[in-house]
Amino acid sequence: MAVDLGRVGVWHQTHKWGPELAVGLEQLGYGTLWLGASPTADLRDAEVLLAATSSVVVGTSIVNAWKADAATVAESYHRLEEESPGRFMLGVGIGHREQTGEYKAPYETLVDYLDTLDDGKVPMERRMLAALGPRVLKLSAARTAGAVPYLTTPEHTRQARSTLGDGVLLVPEQKVVLETDKEIARAVARDYLATYFKLSNYVTNLKRLGYTDDDLADGGSDDLVDALVLHGTAVEIADGLTAHLEAGADQIAIQQIGKEGPDLLPGYEALAAVLL
Repeated sequence: MAVDLGRVGVWHQTHKWGPELAVGLEQLGYGTLWLGASPTADLRDAEVLLAATSSVVVGTSIVNAWKADAATVAESYHRLEEESPGRFMLGVGIGHREQTGEYKAPYETLVDYLDTLDDGKVPMERRMLAALGPRVLKLSAARTAGAVPYLTTPEHTRQARSTLGDGVLLVPEQKVVLETDKEIARAVARDYLATYFKLSNYVTNLKRLGYTDDDLADGGSDDLVDALVLHGTAVEIADGLTAHLEAGADQIAIQQIGKEGPDLLPGYEALAAVLL
């Protein structure tokens, strides 16, 4: 059974989610709640959000193939499907070379992982891949419902849609800061982006999009930072988010940075008033 993700979702690291935030976002009309930062194989964090809500989809973006045993993930998927039918999307990815000691043959590892999910009867239409480059994008189109790229731009979304073709889900994540002072917003953005600029898969993808070593130096050029972290009023930010949808995304997954927990809700309410 396919899942209706809606046109707008919300992305946060798993440890930043909680029932209060999940319920508030469901009430605002967001379609999917995405759990990042390597949820565990038992998928308990997703289960908590599903139990707290009634209709919103909960997805992982992403379960790390090096850290979460595929057979266990398959068993957990079926538990969630029994408890909350049609409301869970399993996003899987390969993680980062810099953070994984056993990192080798990443593409083949993903293929093997999908094979195990097949053996565990996890439907193709209920799983997605964290895909950035053409090879994994093609794998996501062939073996899953689609792709959940992270740290991208509307240009990447356009290229990804061309690679995926029609009828395949594409859900990019986009960071935002609801702040009209550019220097304050960029300071928040650079602080958050610092870790990502040290990870080779993101750096490679940004260079594939035309950014240079100069763009990545000293916390990131203004052009790069402004592309990766939208800032301004809700209306101004909505224009940047809509650019992903116009470039071919099925849903845009918003990550509001600079606040935590329920303190995020006013910002998401402002964005919902414009987007939903």
